[in-house]
Amino acid sequence: MFNVGDKVVYPMYGAGVIESIEEKEILGERQKYYIMHMPIGDMKVMVPVKNVESIGLREVVDSNTVQMVLERLRSKDVDDTANWNRRYRTNMDKMKSGDIYEVADVVKSLMLREGDKGLSTGERKMLDNAKQILISELALASDLREDQAVELLEESVPVSDE
Repeated sequence: MFNVGDKVVYPMYGAGVIESIEEKEILGERQKYYIMHMPIGDMKVMVPVKNVESIGLREVVDSNTVQMVLERLRSKDVDDTANWNRRYRTNMDKMKSGDIYEVADVVKSLMLREGDKGLSTGERKMLDNAKQILISELALASDLREDQAVELLEESVPVSDE
């Protein structure tokens, strides 16, 4: 399905590059794994090839999609419920989906809420995680360094005009 050198996204972890495909025996079971390098956080992840679909591993988006994501981040409209429990569950579901638009929505709504009302510890952690996931994909999709992708993201979210 994927090849060495492919840029892929692992939902809840972010984007990385497949460095190798290896057969390993783990817990007595022999199977093939994608060995991914996640540049942001400098992490290596092993993903069982047979679980790719259920995990939701997908290719990094193209430059047109990056532009559409940035437009979405720039828009002023945000779906934000006052109930933090419901908001947290909704945001977690969006992040688990692995969809870049959904992750961007989480980042935008939490960044705006942070600037407006502040965030709970749980939401602060969620924002940091969602930003890392989004930044990793923006960086790989646009051939940017991490700091450039961070700057692009920060410039795109319309923090209050006050």
